[in-house]
Amino acid sequence: MRSHLFPSSALLVGLAFSNPALAQQHGAAAPNLAKPNMVLQQVVEGLPTGDKQTVRVMTATFKPGDKTVYHTHRFPVTVYVLEGAFTFELDGRPPVTVKAGEAMVEPPKVPMTGYNRSTTETTRVVIFYVSANDTPFLDLHSH
Repeated sequence: MRSHLFPSSALLVGLAFSNPALAQQHGAAAPNLAKPNMVLQQVVEGLPTGDKQTVRVMTATFKPGDKTVYHTHRFPVTVYVLEGAFTFELDGRPPVTVKAGEAMVEPPKVPMTGYNRSTTETTRVVIFYVSANDTPFLDLHSH
């Protein structure tokens, strides 16, 4: 799937662990139990505060040279890079390149564009977005 919209959202992975897993975290051996790998932990501002929110988990594939539209999000967006590298250009900040296995939170209400700067590699991302209900994923902006 090729996306012309910017892939984005917050890295929300919920894992339930049994008591042996908790024991493993405290040093006791617990065979055959998966342990999560922390990719990103960050305090963010601007999350929705209502009784109910909408959670979106999306994927996007960027061919070499592809970019997103110039846009903002009303709430923070977390992007996890599965494959390749993705460069974020947020207004007023230096570009940030996030590589496979890394994640970044896009702040709300900051105009930005994202790019696959590679000339040979495809970039694949997972986007996590928690928003107020009936909120669009992004708002288009002109340069």
